[in-house]
Amino acid sequence: MAVLFAGPSFAQTDTIDQAELAALVRAQAGEIAALRARLDAIEGAKPVAAVVAPRLANANDDSATELYAANIVAPGPADQDIAQARAEAVNAAGVTTEWKGGLPTFRSPDGKYMFKMRGRIIAHTSSTFGSDYDARNITTTGMRALRIGIEGAAGPNFFYQFENDFADNVSDVGTAFVGWRDTVGDISYDVRFGNMFNDRSFEGSSGSDAPPFLERNVVATAIIPQRGFYGIALMPRVFWGSGHASLTLSGDYIDNRQVVSDSQTLMGRIHWNPVKTARSTIHLGAWGFDEQLAAGADSLTRNTSIGGRFNGALRVSSGTLTGGTGTRGYGAEVGGYMGSFWVMGEAGKRNAELDAGRDDFVSEAWSLSSGYFLTGELPPYNARLGTFAQPRVLRPVLDGGPGAIELLARYENIDYSGVPTAGEGWAATAGVNWYLDNVVRLQFNLIHWNAENRSGSYPTEDSGQTVSAGVGVTF
Repeated sequence: MAVLFAGPSFAQTDTIDQAELAALVRAQAGEIAALRARLDAIEGAKPVAAVVAPRLANANDDSATELYAANIVAPGPADQDIAQARAEAVNAAGVTTEWKGGLPTFRSPDGKYMFKMRGRIIAHTSSTFGSDYDARNITTTGMRALRIGIEGAAGPNFFYQFENDFADNVSDVGTAFVGWRDTVGDISYDVRFGNMFNDRSFEGSSGSDAPPFLERNVVATAIIPQRGFYGIALMPRVFWGSGHASLTLSGDYIDNRQVVSDSQTLMGRIHWNPVKTARSTIHLGAWGFDEQLAAGADSLTRNTSIGGRFNGALRVSSGTLTGGTGTRGYGAEVGGYMGSFWVMGEAGKRNAELDAGRDDFVSEAWSLSSGYFLTGELPPYNARLGTFAQPRVLRPVLDGGPGAIELLARYENIDYSGVPTAGEGWAATAGVNWYLDNVVRLQFNLIHWNAENRSGSYPTEDSGQTVSAGVGVTF
């Protein structure tokens, strides 16, 4: 028996078993090492750069950035450029969930698919006093935005976004589009199709959570196509190191009127940063649009906010105006920032064509605004889009810091003309913003306003003050 077990066949079997066992141990050791590296990357025990260089230094830390501008919150999957999307797709650590921007971002283990919820809660209150009309001296509350949505990407090129707003206690579709992005040499581009927000004027191109004041300026709200801020559109955009340009061909906002042709709007915008350093930027921009109104869409009546959004009695009015056939508008933007101080000037003009040989209804508006961060943050200027964005707070309150504190000032003027009932007005605003972190902010505005209407319930010159406050959460 001893001779039998000592034979060549059994000796070979024992050697094979030992080799398989050694291979198994090596495989398990490799798996343990990979899991340890992945755990270290997630917990921040060692720099993620040691595992996957192109990604952020800490997958859960919005303040660490190599791919994104240091002064603004990192964009979501639908707002990245192609280089950022490609870098995000590199997922050697196998991270499938990251918490940043207030909500988790989900991605497949291979990095090909990304998905993120997005939302916006902005609540305002305002109180007006000093008006000669008692009906204007009111205190109101309202939801500026109550929005929930999704965004995502499939590979670095294809992306999508959808949002729905419930701010007026009704369901209202906001942004809803699909897009494709890529590069040609040093130029990147994207093409979007769907219901999209205008790329028009500096504040008019910024989302409701981005402008530093509680309401956009009168250039953004008055020098606008009759269809408003949104329209179903095809929008190609190109980006280079110092600016961007967009062209938009749009129909109506989402509706159920398919018995007549849509109104048609052609819109373009370009911005350029002739100076752009780590702590200073100069912004130059220009834009314009041409709108042909559809049959039955001939109302041109305008009522523009001048002393806060949530006082419906406080508007600069054109009076009732029908018989419109089209609108044309254009404007310019000049501004920039140096260190923590920023300034921005905008001006625009719109001509609305009337039927029966009548003169055009003309709207002219301009605004000059500025701000300063007492806590040292850089102004939240998005150099890729030429707009405001959300600031990156250096020392958040939740981390024991003071947050970011911003002081504001603005003067704006709106003048309607060309029709007997056209009104005019101006407002001067002082404000302060307190950003608790990258997600939550508190805002306070004090507005001195003047409005002179020539029709409606308030047909004389009037002035007064409005105090407005708001809290915003964006994720």
